[in-house]
Amino acid sequence: MPVDLNKNGDCRGKHVLVWAQKDVDLQEQPAKKAWIGTRHKVTFLLFLGMANAYIMRTNMSVAVVAMVNQTALPKDEGVDVDDECGVNSYYTTNNHTEAHKDGQFIWDTTQQGFLLSSFFYGYVITQIPFGILSKKYGAKYFLGVGMLINSVFGLLVPVSANMGFMWLVAVRFIQGLGEGPIVPCTHAMLAKWIPPNERSRMGAFVYAGAQFGTVISMPLSGILSEHGFAGGWPSIFYVFGVIGAIWSVAFLIWVHEDPESHPTIAEDEKKYIISSVWGSAGVSSPPVPWKSILKSLPFWAILIAHMGQNYGYETLMTELPTFMKQVLHFNIKENGLLSSFPYLAMWLFSMAASYVADWMISSGRYTHTTTRKFVNAIGQYGPAIALIAASYTGCNPYLTVAILTVGVGLNGGIYSGFKVNHLDISPRFAGILMSFTNCLANLAGLLAPITAGYIIHGKPTQAAWRKVFFISAGVYILCSTIYQIFGSGVRQAWDNPDNDKRQSDSGQRQHRTDIEVSALDLVRDVK
Repeated sequence: MPVDLNKNGDCRGKHVLVWAQKDVDLQEQPAKKAWIGTRHKVTFLLFLGMANAYIMRTNMSVAVVAMVNQTALPKDEGVDVDDECGVNSYYTTNNHTEAHKDGQFIWDTTQQGFLLSSFFYGYVITQIPFGILSKKYGAKYFLGVGMLINSVFGLLVPVSANMGFMWLVAVRFIQGLGEGPIVPCTHAMLAKWIPPNERSRMGAFVYAGAQFGTVISMPLSGILSEHGFAGGWPSIFYVFGVIGAIWSVAFLIWVHEDPESHPTIAEDEKKYIISSVWGSAGVSSPPVPWKSILKSLPFWAILIAHMGQNYGYETLMTELPTFMKQVLHFNIKENGLLSSFPYLAMWLFSMAASYVADWMISSGRYTHTTTRKFVNAIGQYGPAIALIAASYTGCNPYLTVAILTVGVGLNGGIYSGFKVNHLDISPRFAGILMSFTNCLANLAGLLAPITAGYIIHGKPTQAAWRKVFFISAGVYILCSTIYQIFGSGVRQAWDNPDNDKRQSDSGQRQHRTDIEVSALDLVRDVK
């Protein structure tokens, strides 16, 4: 079935193939029959895996508020942080000053920033190696075993905290190592399991697990800090550690690498998926076109958008509970609950945006490029504006939370924007591309809590927090603008499977030439 192309190389109309190449005819896809197929079950388990990953990542953000003795922290002389949004009639009538005992550890804001970022030091190290290995050996076991390691070491957080600060940092670092494969391996499995015309919805659903996990983690962590067993905050890590371990085992048992290796998948669904993801299904090891990737502007646009997203997102995810404690004076239960509102909005909006994105593509009126840029603009300019607005709300806690909820909610657009754009430009190497962009993006992201900790050290005032929010907003705007200029939804020429054969033929010819030259040299030496 020939596929029509527009002048920009984008395929419009019914999106039935992972890309459209001129003068290439592909067989008609088998019709889908079942509403709920094996690919949907795999997608749901990947969603739960992403939720578990973000639970393990974010639970420390709330737990550290309960672990640290906030009143014992050093403050700069002359900086009166208690009276700025202090205990007045507004807060008393709204029960914001409910008694809450401080934690046992005296870690200043710089140490807290280092602790919150230690997870990401480990996380970034395993991104690229596992992205490459998953392409060669498959993604399933790297993902499942990595999350099992993350969960088991999560159970050791309370013990390590009592042993000493650096022991805790080491455990969080190892947790990060275990979680490293989650994103590149998830991307690799989506490329094998999900047809292109379903990728906006399925991809957004899977990555919305991040917000779902955050929505679950933050309020439940606040409740466990107040009423949990083992002294409160330790129960956070025991509960989520066990849940993560159960998911890991279930994933390893029930999920298979690709449709071809699945023993019980319906034959019509298998044919539908395999014919749709032409040239990308199955575990193979084609030569990676490194030079072409590094010269690809669409790849760099995704990378820069990803870096900006992680910096802004990590600023909010790791620092929002601390901001609500230090400036708005919410107690730990309210803190966890209200900190989760923005991520609930983000989860809901990401799902709505994914349906809009798929409709835009399927309608034939919008290209992949236009669709990705449109939803991504909402997803990154929205939170930037919200961060600026929230820094001027003064001591009005509910207005601050409302603005951040709307802004972070709009951030959900990125899951149908740059986040699935790797699958558009290179479905065969999507896992590798994601490992690179996610690695460098998390290097940018781990700077967020360190920068915030440095700025508010000794002076957790509104003015200091305004600087933190402005920096994040500026990063969002800059990186999103670059994506708008250089981003693309067209599958790149260097991802063409036909290149493998040409490279292989060229290599064989070169090999034969080398042998012939060596033979002539040998004959000449003999003479």
